[in-house]
Amino acid sequence: MTVTELSSQLTTSRDLRLLDVRTAAEYENGHIAGAYNVPLDLLHEHAAELRKASGDVVLVCQSGRRAAQAEKLLQQSGMANMRVLDGGMQAWLGQGRSVARIRARVSLERQVRMVAGAMVALGSLAALTLSPLAAAVPLMIGCGLVFAGATDTCAMGMLLAKLPYNRGAACDTEGIVRQFLA
Repeated sequence: MTVTELSSQLTTSRDLRLLDVRTAAEYENGHIAGAYNVPLDLLHEHAAELRKASGDVVLVCQSGRRAAQAEKLLQQSGMANMRVLDGGMQAWLGQGRSVARIRARVSLERQVRMVAGAMVALGSLAALTLSPLAAAVPLMIGCGLVFAGATDTCAMGMLLAKLPYNRGAACDTEGIVRQFLA
């Protein structure tokens, strides 16, 4: 589903539900108004319940990759009435659409760039001044970034997402699922 299609349906359909599968912190940083947040890592626990949702469900994440994973998981549980927002929140924001914000945070993508950049800079400086063996640090970071780009996964991002700063408020997933189904 495109951003334009979703925007149009949000104004005309009362049965449409948005399920945001990003982390609680990403959701707090900005989400489409009316979206319910059930993070992808908790979705499997509630897949059987969520399949009972009436009306159409649109799955939302940052870029569309996690929403596609959520779609597969929910299809396996028997849910059929869902679509994925093409391009996710990046596309939504790219078209200048508004978001509801609970708490502003530095995006996970920017955090990865800052940490990777700092590690490369410090490793290079250490290799130049202390020991050539320190060049292994920027080499490993570079290889990790190439792997992340080729596979569309990011180990550093997954690790950073576990930090308390990125976890957001406690996500009452059971309560959210009850509201989603109401």
